[in-house]
Formats: sequence, C-alpha cells, structure tokens
Amino acid sequence: MIRALLKKHKLLFACLGVFLAWGITAQASDSDSLAHSKTAVEHGHRAEKEEFNAGKMIIKHIIDAHEWHIFTWKGHHVSIPLPVILIDKGNLVVFSSSHLHHGESYKGYKLEIEGPHKGKIIKVTSGEGLSESVTVPLDFSITKTVLSLFIGSLLLMLIFLSAAKRYKTNPNMAPRGIQSIVEPFILFIRDNLAIPAIGKKKYFKYMPYLLTVFFFIFLNNLLGLVPIFPGGVNLTGNLAITMVLALFTFLITAFSGNRSYWTHIINTPGVPWWLKIPVPLMPVVEILGLITKPFVLMVRLFANIAAGHIILLGFMSLIFIFGSISPWLGVAVSPVSVIFGVFMTFLELLVAFIQAYVFTLLSAIYFGMAIEEHHHEHASESDNHH
Repeated sequence: MIRALLKKHKLLFACLGVFLAWGITAQASDSDSLAHSKTAVEHGHRAEKEEFNAGKMIIKHIIDAHEWHIFTWKGHHVSIPLPVILIDKGNLVVFSSSHLHHGESYKGYKLEIEGPHKGKIIKVTSGEGLSESVTVPLDFSITKTVLSLFIGSLLLMLIFLSAAKRYKTNPNMAPRGIQSIVEPFILFIRDNLAIPAIGKKKYFKYMPYLLTVFFFIFLNNLLGLVPIFPGGVNLTGNLAITMVLALFTFLITAFSGNRSYWTHIINTPGVPWWLKIPVPLMPVVEILGLITKPFVLMVRLFANIAAGHIILLGFMSLIFIFGSISPWLGVAVSPVSVIFGVFMTFLELLVAFIQAYVFTLLSAIYFGMAIEEHHHEHASESDNHH
C-alpha cells in the first residue's frame, strides 16, 4: 500500500504540505512576537528591536492556552476564544477568554503572565487601605488541549460508529471505505499484540481498551503534525494526558491481577530467606515496579511526542535566528532547515505509529502478566511426589 502511494506521490506531497503549513504558522506567530517588540517609544525613550527568541516561540506552541491561536495578520491576532469556567468560593463564574487579552482584568480575574502563578487565572482583590490579595480559583476551563481532546474523541467516534454500522448492515461484504482502513489495524492489534501477550482465551475482554488507547494515541499524534485548525496541538505530548492513559493501564492491571499475581509480588518464591528478614526487600522492589511501569509509559509517550514538536520548530527557528544576523544568511539556511524539517516530518509520521504501538503492546503485556497462572509451584510438588 505504501509503495503504491509513493508511486503516486500522494504521501510525499501530503508531508511536504504539512511541513510547509507548519512553517507558515510558525513564521506568522514569530512575526507576531516581533511586532509586539517593535512598539512605539513613549516619553522620549527609544524603542529597541527585540531579537527573535526561539525558546519562547517553541514553548508557546507546545504548552496549553485559554485560546486557540490560528494566525496573525498585519499585527492582528486571529484566535478562537475558549470558555473560562471557574469555581470561586462556591460560585460558578463563566466568561469568554477574549476578556483576558494582553493581561487585562475582567470581573477581578486575570491571566497571570509571570510570577509564581504564571499561566493561571487569578483573582486580585483589594480594599480601602488594604494590600492586594491574590487567590487562585478552581479552573475547569475548556482550554486548547481540552478542545483538541474533544475533537479527537469525536473523530474516533465518527470513524468507528460509521465502520460498525457498515459491518452491521453488510456483514458478509468485503470491507469498503473507512472499514478497509481500520480493519488491518484491528487485526494487527488482535493477532500481534493481544493474543500473544494475553492468550487466546482471555484476550477479548481487553480488546476494547487496547483498541481505544491505540487509536486515540495514533490519531492525536497525527493531528499534532497538522499545524492548522483543528490540528497542531501537542495533546499526546501533554504530561496530564499521558498520565491519565498510564493510570488506566495501571488500574486495569491491578484489578485484573489474580491470586497468583499478587502472591508473587508479596511473597516472591525462590527468594533467599535472608532477603526477607528483617525487612522484606523483594516485596518492596516488586511494589516499586508496579509504580514505575505506568510511570515509564507516561514519560515515554510524553517525551517522544514533545521532543518531535520541539525539534521541528527548532529547525524552523534556525531560519529566523540566522535571518536576524543577516537576511542573506536566513535565505542560505532556509533550504537546509526545510530539508531537515521534511526528514523530521517523515520520522514523526513513523513515531506517531510506533508510540501508539509501544503503549498498547506494553499495556497488553502487563495485562497478560496479571492474569497469568503460575504452575511452577505445582510442578515442583509433583516432582517431589514422584
């Protein structure tokens, strides 16, 4: 299939289009930050041109926000304002994030841009003769990450409900349309991940979760590579998202664990007695292993996806860094940045699949370990009997 697509140049042009669109978006955002630095002089102070800051630009692209920035046109932001939902002393407060532009205050609330509460919405109250007090209300806002989560979940439901309806209405017909895309992935997860790791008799119970986590990670990884709305959000590179996914894997493993699984953790057979007295060392190690397994799942997915976005944006930043030294240097570096950027885009397409595969594979292995029946004790007893 991939060979056929490459022959028709569709995949190549798609990847180039994604990369170039990303570059335009990054450039628009960067020119916006530079436009703010070129403000007119007040009270006779001379305005100085601020140099391009690659670090700020990259962080701005990968962190969460209370609005979805689309592009900047001639100094004007084109953004989608998102709802701010706060609970302050038991009161529900709802308003648009458009009221919080440029550090402005709305009903006493403002988005802190520096200090210990940077990035959070705070409430500043002051009375006569009293100093200002700052409180941080509970924030349940629909941020850019949350909206991207909703969009990705909606796309998944549309894809699979459509495929399921086609299977139900035409059970004996060959897969067509969206079926022909999702069915190979489903069979791959069943035959190469679930059955080998969990077993033929018990794998089916875990298939809904394994399919959900695989397609959720894979789809959102791909959406993160598309820099225009509704893509371009660093969803699977957000530590909170990967933590929740890892937590689900941990809970399913813990509740699926049979008696043999927990017995081997609490009282590991074959361990010398001197490792159990006075402190049971091996149970401590095994319990730490229960915690580190989901932790590794969380960090691996977060680090790989976030690093991919940072590297791509870093290559684009080279154009502006050298361009700030000399326009000709910027032009000379541009082809190199574009070539490496295209290579990284192809690599990120591969990473999008690999990270979804690895997360699902390790989850299946953990489930298999939790429900595995250990027979070596019975085997040793029978040997002694003979």
